[in-house]
Amino acid sequence: MYHGKIVGTGSFLPDFIVTNDDLAKVVETSDDWIYTRTGIKERRIAKDYGVSDMAAQAAKNALDQSGVKPEEIDLIITATVSSEYSMPSVACMVQGKIGAKNAFAFDLQAACSGFVYGLDVIEQFIKTGKVKKALLIGVEKLSQVLNWEDRSTCVLFGDGAGAVIIEATKEVYGVIDVLNKSIGTDWDVLTSKIKHNDTPYYKQGEDNYLKMDGQQVFQFACKKVPEIFEELLTNNGLETIDVDLFVLHQANSRIIERVAKKMGQPIDKFYMNIEKCGNTSAATIPIALDELNGKGELSGKTVGISGFGAGLTYGAAFIQFQ
Repeated sequence: MYHGKIVGTGSFLPDFIVTNDDLAKVVETSDDWIYTRTGIKERRIAKDYGVSDMAAQAAKNALDQSGVKPEEIDLIITATVSSEYSMPSVACMVQGKIGAKNAFAFDLQAACSGFVYGLDVIEQFIKTGKVKKALLIGVEKLSQVLNWEDRSTCVLFGDGAGAVIIEATKEVYGVIDVLNKSIGTDWDVLTSKIKHNDTPYYKQGEDNYLKMDGQQVFQFACKKVPEIFEELLTNNGLETIDVDLFVLHQANSRIIERVAKKMGQPIDKFYMNIEKCGNTSAATIPIALDELNGKGELSGKTVGISGFGAGLTYGAAFIQFQ
């Protein structure tokens, strides 16, 4: 049976950097307040790029790195919650921008778990034989949905995109397994309302900013990420020691540290780039994978990835890199 193998990675970060000191000029905060609570020093803001622009550039970089041609791509999935358009999908816009004329394309909305959810969907298409090569993108421009007067949220997020090329293979290398879950009863813990036009019959109001109960999200992530990794290990007859590296959604350095402690693993097995990128939601994991790939640190490694976020959604996967 076929399964997916990551054969290329790419990312894109806007060049406009906003430091914690910069934020202290527009909201009541400080570098120390932000860094000690989140592990973030700076983030990128997409002043001059749309969501599809960032996604397309990350996709082009992944294609170049893989040697795969755009017309070879059968499927494009883009994970995002911050597109400027409710329609068309970002994935269709990317398909046009990169010339992937043979791909069918759609967006997937699972917030910060979107990349892991998308990986699961692509795995199913590959297993059925319908898809041979796929492009999976995580992209966010969360700067355009934040309340920049709310220091509890505006300091956390950044903009950017990451992408991977996934190819069908029968080799031992590739995606070992993916597991995703949801807790819909807690949907109101993290929300961002879509802004609609007023009608002749009612007004929408203006409260459309991203809102988050940070403490509940923290507790949820610290509990569920170790649990889903343990379930995935058991399902595949693996031990924690078999995993060389963990790449978690970059939401907060304290979450990653707590998860490492709960799993009894050294923190140096957990890759972090949140200090310079902030929380880019669905883009954090593919951006991190591309950074690691660029350093040659994925070769021969078994990597565990995990996303968690609004929905509430969470998921994990194990990937064996060649």
